[in-house]
Amino acid sequence: MGLMDWFKRGVGEMMVARPDDAKSQVVWKHPDPTIPMGSQLTVQADEVAVFFRDGKIVQTMGPGRHTLDSSNLPFLSELIDSFTGGDVFRAEVFFVSSREHPGVKFGGRIGHVEDPKSGIPVETLVHGEFSFRVLDAETLITGLVGMGRAGSHQVRSWLKEQVLKVVRDRLAELCVKNKWPLLDVTSGAYTEEVETDVLAGVAKHVAGYGMQIVRLGNVTLAIDEEDADNLKRLYTDAAYLRTVGGVSAYKDFAAGKALMGAGEGMAQGGGGGGADADGSGGGAGAAGAGLMGGAGLGIGIGLAQLLVKDARGGDVLAPAAAGVICGACMTSVSAGRFCSACGGEMSVPKPSAEASSAYCTGCGNPLAADARFCAGCGHQRED
Repeated sequence: MGLMDWFKRGVGEMMVARPDDAKSQVVWKHPDPTIPMGSQLTVQADEVAVFFRDGKIVQTMGPGRHTLDSSNLPFLSELIDSFTGGDVFRAEVFFVSSREHPGVKFGGRIGHVEDPKSGIPVETLVHGEFSFRVLDAETLITGLVGMGRAGSHQVRSWLKEQVLKVVRDRLAELCVKNKWPLLDVTSGAYTEEVETDVLAGVAKHVAGYGMQIVRLGNVTLAIDEEDADNLKRLYTDAAYLRTVGGVSAYKDFAAGKALMGAGEGMAQGGGGGGADADGSGGGAGAAGAGLMGGAGLGIGIGLAQLLVKDARGGDVLAPAAAGVICGACMTSVSAGRFCSACGGEMSVPKPSAEASSAYCTGCGNPLAADARFCAGCGHQRED
């Protein structure tokens, strides 16, 4: 070894600093635990240096250039190696970055999230990026990194897992609690709310290790294209159901449309009276057209009633049939010979005597002025 080589080695041993190729690392450990007394420690503005001896934290030093001598740094007296006559001390020195580290990308499967609007679970994905910084270097080393030479990828990987875990936990709860349709969430309508909630949720997971997720950005929530198309169809069908008043009413609507379409087809294909050229009964076709036309008219009226009901927001799909009052139980029931409520025979109301001076020759009941038969016994009127 030449004189110059020895001199370079001596100068290197006298400098304790993070090398340029390690500037991007969150935690960098000085490779040599044996440090000559009087060495120069250089701590950059965006980092701190933490001294350990026998697994215990001895001192944390901030930015600046420090001469490692027990006369100006009393804590070094605890680190002196007695076998070297006090010229060397032993310590493990960690340099921990304190700046913000941006652009950490994350992404993955969230799992099945139930869409509140349709009630269907849908496979959901997320990707985005975040930035972080170290708030407590000592806690980071003792709580997460350990005393070995941990690479920055280990810290970043752990943070990615924490962010993704919180997104999984929080997204489903946010959608259900706030009734957010998944198609709205994936369109970006609630991205700001999701980012704010995830930041608050992940803080308690990383704070215990001396770190902070500073900001979350470019968060994109996505679902499979086929699932998105299915949800759109379900939303459209649900809108139709609300318009016509529910599932049963929608079935009536669909059946009515089918019958009216069939009636129109038969009416167009039917003849005017006798047999058709092919021998088929044109008269039957006309009769069929009339029948279907009547059915279509009735269904059309029913649908009109359904739509009116839906516009008003009532619970009755069609107007109730007119009823009569039973004289025995005073209940409004359908017209008939016997009461559907009490089973008694329905009495026929008698017109007032003032309404007519004529009486039935069969039973003696008063007759209305324009009556041809008696309402009490059915006997033909005799004038």
